Order: sequence, then C-alpha cells, then structure tokens
Amino acid sequence: MGNTIWQCHIAMSLDGRIARADGSFDWLESYPPREFGFDALMASIDAILMGRDTYEVMRGFGEWPYGEKPTIVMTHRPLVDAPSAVETRSGDLAVVAAELEARGYARVWVEGGAQVIRGMIAAGKLDVLEMAIVPIVLGDGIPLIAPGTPELKLALKSCEPRSGGALHVIYEAVR
Repeated sequence: MGNTIWQCHIAMSLDGRIARADGSFDWLESYPPREFGFDALMASIDAILMGRDTYEVMRGFGEWPYGEKPTIVMTHRPLVDAPSAVETRSGDLAVVAAELEARGYARVWVEGGAQVIRGMIAAGKLDVLEMAIVPIVLGDGIPLIAPGTPELKLALKSCEPRSGGALHVIYEAVR
C-alpha cells in the first residue's frame, strides 16, 4: 500500500457528537475553524473523502467550499449538479482507499460522517484524529464514533486550549 496519511479533522461536543440529530451544527458557530488548524489542514491535503450526508450539508452552503480540491463522496446514488472536482464511489472503503493511494495522494482528509470514519478505522486507514472539542453537551445527535467501530489505539500529540473553552486535540494512531 501507499504512504498516504489519512487524517480526520472534525469538531465534536463533550458528549462525542459531531452534529445534532437533524445533521445541523449551529452550536459550532462561535468556534472559528482557523483556531483549530483548518487552514493548515486545507493547505496540506491532496484530497477529501466524505459520506453523502456530509456532502449534502456542505452543498447546502451554496458555493462549494473546497474549490478544485479532489473530493470523493461515498454514495450509491448519483449526485445532481456536483462541482467539477467531486466524484462518487460506493462499496468497500478499503478498496476506495487503495485507489486513492494508487493516485499518489500523500494526505487525505477523512471529513466524515460517522460511517465513513468507522469504515476507515475498520480498514486500518485512520492515522491522525484532529479534533475541536467544544464545551457543550448536546445530549442527542450523530456520534463521532459510530457503534460497532473497531478498537483504535491513539497517542496524544498535542492539546491546546482555544477560545470559548474549546480544546484543539491531535492524536496519532498507534500501530
């Protein structure tokens, strides 16, 4: 396999939710992504891997936020009016990961959602977990780590306080 680094960069609540039950994440509005290394992430990645629900949320913002960055959306349904840099795949995430490695991508952002993250962990393809941990308990919503996810041991690389009591945490997989 290739030397691709698979990096999840995501925000979650204290109770481990990445979105409300309806998929919204209005609770993140007062936490600027730039404080959590988002610009550095975008500069360092070669491609983005995401699920269909995440794609639909990002599409809902109007202008596609990722420009011409190659984006692979895991879905069984065709996308209507997708941006030119967006392509779809379905099936086994390990096979899709191998395809992206074969393209020579050095770093891929595993954007989410929970099922894609779970699948990449199961495939042994999550190397870095970078999180904004936001001091709110949502009580319900979409969990970062979906039930049935295999065990993944992580080592803490950094933990920095940010505005509003949030933390910017970076873990690396221990293999």
